Amino acid sequence: MTPPNPFPGWYSETLPSGNIRHIVRMKGKKSKKITVPVGPDHPDFLEHYRAARVGEKWEGAPVAIQAPRESLDWLRDKYLAHLTRMVDGSNASPATLKQRRSLLTRLCDEMDDDGDRYGDLHLDLPTHALVRVRNARAATPAEADNMMKAAKAMYKFAIEIGAAETNPAEGVGKIHKSKGGTKPWTADDMRQFAETHRPGSMAFLWLTLAMFTGARIGDLCVLGREHEVTRNGIVRLEWQPGKKGSAAVSLPILPPLLRTIRAMPVIGPAYLLSERGKPFKNVETLRTRVRRWCDDAGLPERSSHGVRKGMATMLGMATMLAEGGVNDQQIGAVLAHTQPSTTRIYTQKAQRGMLSEQALATIADIEWG
Repeated sequence: MTPPNPFPGWYSETLPSGNIRHIVRMKGKKSKKITVPVGPDHPDFLEHYRAARVGEKWEGAPVAIQAPRESLDWLRDKYLAHLTRMVDGSNASPATLKQRRSLLTRLCDEMDDDGDRYGDLHLDLPTHALVRVRNARAATPAEADNMMKAAKAMYKFAIEIGAAETNPAEGVGKIHKSKGGTKPWTADDMRQFAETHRPGSMAFLWLTLAMFTGARIGDLCVLGREHEVTRNGIVRLEWQPGKKGSAAVSLPILPPLLRTIRAMPVIGPAYLLSERGKPFKNVETLRTRVRRWCDDAGLPERSSHGVRKGMATMLGMATMLAEGGVNDQQIGAVLAHTQPSTTRIYTQKAQRGMLSEQALATIADIEWG
């Protein structure tokens, strides 16, 4: 004999994912049903139940709902917890954690052809299920590829912990076609910027610091006098870049940069300061400010990364480096690259230009026409 329901109006149902949904009918109006987040075994159930019986929802403390074991939600949660610990140990970037949390949550919220949410399904997804997600984002191919990159990392973790045997994201190709990326700065761009933002301004200091260090904008946020060291009478900047895997940097502060730093009327813990004389709160705040400085100078398509790229592709300052006989290894040391192949991507264009000039010089004296 079935025991009587101890909570009139309450019942539960099992979803295709294996999750259990708890439902309470309003007293006196059975057609109105309210879903409650917990069952009778939870200490807050009575509060939710009583509120639902009068047609309301109890706004108590948020309830953490445990994802079913081996569901995609479960794998995402375990992977993000692992990545959080990596960040805490300075072995991963907070920006990577933030991006992957967003991308993997959107992946889990995707609906399949049967109307089931991906996160509720078993983590053993076939490759074509991920291809479907990628293709649905063809209008934003960079986002699609980043989502697949995050999925690939998550499944690699799943294999390591024994939750999966294969990585379905391995077989998903990229669809983003590069259009050249960030536009590199030229020497003319730098002069145009300096005509608007004169020496003594924070904008001029930013460009000079970026030009003579090649630092990423995240490092420009924090570089300051604490990073200055004097060796053999030469003032140098030495720091460990924030990007994971980057090599430590040690650069002489060349006279143009040193003059610019010392000419600033306000001194703080970082070289670059806001109008209030304090370091920028985060990289996005500085990025927004740089965007404004570039727009004011009539350079709407330039950015901080473009200054670094301009050095690496031998435009602006880096042109002088490469044409002066500096090799890939030396340029890589300036830019904190650990792999020569990374530097060669940027320097190949300049080196090909020099090779073509040398080749043409061999036939310059041929009589023609």
